[in-house]
Amino acid sequence: MDKTKNARFWALSPPQEVAAYFGVDLRCGLSAKEVQKRKKEWGSNIIQEKKQKGIIELLLDQFRDFMVLVLLAATLISGLLGEYTDAVVIIVIVIINALLGFVQEYRAERSFAALKRLSAPRGTVLRDGILVEVPSEEVVPGDILLLKAGDRTCADVRLVSVKGLLVDESPLTGESVASEKEIVVLRNFPSSPGDAANMAFSGTLIKEGEGRGVVVATGMRTEMGCIASLMQDVERQATPLQKRLARLGRYLVLACLFLCLLVVLLGMWRGEDIYKMFMAGITLAVAAIPEGLPAIVTISLALGVQRMARRRAIVRRLPAVETLGCATVICADKTGTITQNRMTVKKIYAGGSIWDVGGEGYEPRGDFFLQGQKVKAREDEHLLRCLTIAVLCNNSLLSRAGRGSAGREWDVSGNPTEGALLACAAKAGIWKEKLEQGWVRLEEEPFSSARKYMTVTCRRGGQLTVMVKGAPERVLEMCTGIYAGGRVKKLDQAERRRIMSRMEQMASEALRTIAVAYRDIPAGSVIPETKTVEGEMIFAGFLGLFDPPRPEVYKAVHKCKKAGIRVVMITGDHRNTAVAVAEKLGIIKTRAQVMTGSEMDSLSDHELGRRIEHITVFARVNPEHKLKIVRCLKGKGHVVAMTGDGINDAPAVKEADIGIAMGMSGTEVTRESASLILSDDNFSTIVAAVEEGRSIYDNIRKFIRFLLGCNAGEILIMLVAMLMGLPLPLRPIQILWVNLATDGLPALALGMEPPEKGVMVRPPRPAGESIFGRGLWLKILGRGVTIGLTSAAVFALAWFSTYELVYAQTMALTTLIVTQLMHVFECRSEKPGAWETPFSGNPLLVAAVAVSFVLLTCILYYPFLQEIFRTYPLNPGDWAFIFLVSSIPYVLNYFQRCCGKIYAGESVNNK
Repeated sequence: MDKTKNARFWALSPPQEVAAYFGVDLRCGLSAKEVQKRKKEWGSNIIQEKKQKGIIELLLDQFRDFMVLVLLAATLISGLLGEYTDAVVIIVIVIINALLGFVQEYRAERSFAALKRLSAPRGTVLRDGILVEVPSEEVVPGDILLLKAGDRTCADVRLVSVKGLLVDESPLTGESVASEKEIVVLRNFPSSPGDAANMAFSGTLIKEGEGRGVVVATGMRTEMGCIASLMQDVERQATPLQKRLARLGRYLVLACLFLCLLVVLLGMWRGEDIYKMFMAGITLAVAAIPEGLPAIVTISLALGVQRMARRRAIVRRLPAVETLGCATVICADKTGTITQNRMTVKKIYAGGSIWDVGGEGYEPRGDFFLQGQKVKAREDEHLLRCLTIAVLCNNSLLSRAGRGSAGREWDVSGNPTEGALLACAAKAGIWKEKLEQGWVRLEEEPFSSARKYMTVTCRRGGQLTVMVKGAPERVLEMCTGIYAGGRVKKLDQAERRRIMSRMEQMASEALRTIAVAYRDIPAGSVIPETKTVEGEMIFAGFLGLFDPPRPEVYKAVHKCKKAGIRVVMITGDHRNTAVAVAEKLGIIKTRAQVMTGSEMDSLSDHELGRRIEHITVFARVNPEHKLKIVRCLKGKGHVVAMTGDGINDAPAVKEADIGIAMGMSGTEVTRESASLILSDDNFSTIVAAVEEGRSIYDNIRKFIRFLLGCNAGEILIMLVAMLMGLPLPLRPIQILWVNLATDGLPALALGMEPPEKGVMVRPPRPAGESIFGRGLWLKILGRGVTIGLTSAAVFALAWFSTYELVYAQTMALTTLIVTQLMHVFECRSEKPGAWETPFSGNPLLVAAVAVSFVLLTCILYYPFLQEIFRTYPLNPGDWAFIFLVSSIPYVLNYFQRCCGKIYAGESVNNK
């Protein structure tokens, strides 16, 4: 095949010639073997992206920090002055720290790359006669690509069939008006892509209708590189928290530099060696300045969104992670999110009778019962007509997975509701493939949320028939007759009320109702436009479908209530159907908590705002109502999560604080508008995402608490020693060692804490709450002062009792590290009694602390390292004293809590 032909060239060729050129059967598509062959020949369907940072550049970035460069320069000078040992050790520690930083950043980059792949665009192609959804990068030239409303075209396509196809080509042409597509052969080579009416180009959006076409160009050979921008789905914009911490970091840098300079000046004023004080000041600044705080938060977010992805919640925008913990309302679609979206027809109303249908799922096995008696469905003309319309007015396919292989489950390609209708008809021996041999579809008006029904015009022999399938009240509106008693009768008001009563009865049993109707067009008539004959229809009946709630939703709804999150169920189904499902799940207590779309339309914004706090179910709503609900809830101060799948849901999803798209059933447009994608379309996954969001935020607070508390302690021990007129309590390389031992592995492991047990039994945090809210600043300063004073006190006691500087510095160094390692366990929870949190919850933290402690003992007892770090081998008595002093604050806290509990118990008993 000629790879040089421009995609627009194919606009001049008939569909059959295009298919023949690419060697594809328009009815079956390519085979799996041929797809692999073409992928090797043409490459993946991707656009070359902006080059990312390589490993070397990431590594070099670790050494570009200003203070690190100053430290390296000073170390070089000390080496030239003969301090070779100190110089080499400092450089080694700096390199180790850089490697740790590199590993962290590299892991974060890999996390975002993995998430980007998870949320990449997808396309539906015909292969081996079966429609399958594949990642857009796997689409190859010659594939038959299916296009439907809400899709983003993932390759350049020569259209071979269209049904009311309107394409938004504004990314390509700049024109805001959608282009109507047709399959005619163009006579002239189009001057621009927008002039090619029989082509759909990569990156353009399907606004209405549907179509099929042959892929003629992929990847870099397409007309434009829209996929490149779409692939950046995990947007790397800074979250509000990261921005606030970046600003805070700048203030902390200035404060740390001021305190470090104060330490240096105090030492020089006391007569300490200028060079030593200069090195001490620089190393203290390197260790104490939290310049990497925003980067650490990014790493915590990256690790968190990886966990969320494993729980089937794919984050597209990082700010959503922060917002999840503030969510006060979750608005969820009933069908497919709260329920399984695996429907089964349970009852049919036809000819004035109600038929019960056996069987489960899409398995075409089950019996029909009339008044408890088993009957043959094909022998009743009313039931036969009802099912025939349900099959012909249908765009889905029912088949066994694996092309009819025995033992495989039956599944649906297309809409689950239509699949359930096909399965029900198949139980009666009515198969779509056989019906379509006699019936030919001529026209179609697809279902839409505004119309609420689908219409087709079919021909059998010389007879034309218009068939309608949709919401019962809309179908009834266009009917003037009813087929009952073997003939067509007038549909009077009494019969309408009888039908509506039967329908409401089914709806109250949690059955979703779909009505069908028809109209025969006289033989020899000109094929009419579908819209012109959607009147004077004949009512044929309606079907009641049961869509069971997902088993895990019961627990998820209960968890939301305990977490202070209100669950709002939204559905296009009948009010009674919605009430039955909501009552079963515990979403509502009374029917007063239900509102329909028509009731919403009758209310002003003010009246809706007054009532919306008490409404937890919205029935018979359309996408415009969803947008209204989101805006109203946000106006009441709520942080709203909203789910959506259809193209018209995109505005509401975008308007919500947390827009959630369906990964399985959602359109590409809705996914682009969302900040979170559910790969399993499951409500419980939303709750899991909220739980992870809260946990990620908690872990960031724990990380900040530990990091800033330790840094405050490191500065304070130096400052207190200078103010007391003591020698330097820590040497420069010892300061760097503290930074490596405590700010490295333990701090990283702390960021991997699993969700706390009570994370979903507390109310959502206020949206405007500071990261240092709920007393975090006091905890940081309090523990920082404790660490600093404890270490300074041990240093002073050791110095005044022996006047051996190496021994005193070793005691100070060991105390500082031990207190910090104890503090890391205290940071695991903000609740009192954090030490009671089981160590088994985070074995990585236990391992990290053990490694840090082993590293400490190495520099104390290994002769070579003793010489380098100028340490003294401590005896058991020294260790006992250090552990005793370091544990005093925690022992006092424990007794204080015990006394508090005793006092609280006595107060309760006295009452």
